[in-house]
Amino acid sequence: MRIKIFWDPQAPVGLQRPAVRGLSSLLNMPVEMAEHRFFLNGFDPSRNQYDAQKILSRIQLYKRQHGMTEPVLLVISQDLCLSRQDFVFGLARESVGAAVVSIARLENRFYGREDDHADLVGRLVREGAHEIGHLFGLEHCASRECVMHHPATLGELDRKKAFCSACRARLTSAEGIDRI
Repeated sequence: MRIKIFWDPQAPVGLQRPAVRGLSSLLNMPVEMAEHRFFLNGFDPSRNQYDAQKILSRIQLYKRQHGMTEPVLLVISQDLCLSRQDFVFGLARESVGAAVVSIARLENRFYGREDDHADLVGRLVREGAHEIGHLFGLEHCASRECVMHHPATLGELDRKKAFCSACRARLTSAEGIDRI
């Protein structure tokens, strides 16, 4: 089984390949870019954000219509929210095998900092791996340096390095995963 990544057409140029390589390496499983365009829904004009739950429902429908069984990660440029949270970096729905990650709050520019392509790729890889981990049944981890730690801030996301040994073991033992 390969992880399929769909990209928002507005994603910065040059982000896709390094992110795919980084995800594949961090997860130790095949990751490939999908060629299909994906129509976003769930925009909330009062918040100027997209509802992550509605996007996951749309991915569920898309997967069903196209007979897709592999896990899917959608990377978008627009900011994400949930009804009771100001924002989320990403969200996964294990039962659907789908996750979404927004790069909006992963970019230095959002925080008034100088743009740094390497920062953005690293954050996207770690947050993408976090959400994909959920697709394989991993829960949030207490270890602040583990990819599965639940970050509330950009600083917490930047502290994450890799899967801790316990989360790596759970990910490695997950069924149906191809390894590289």
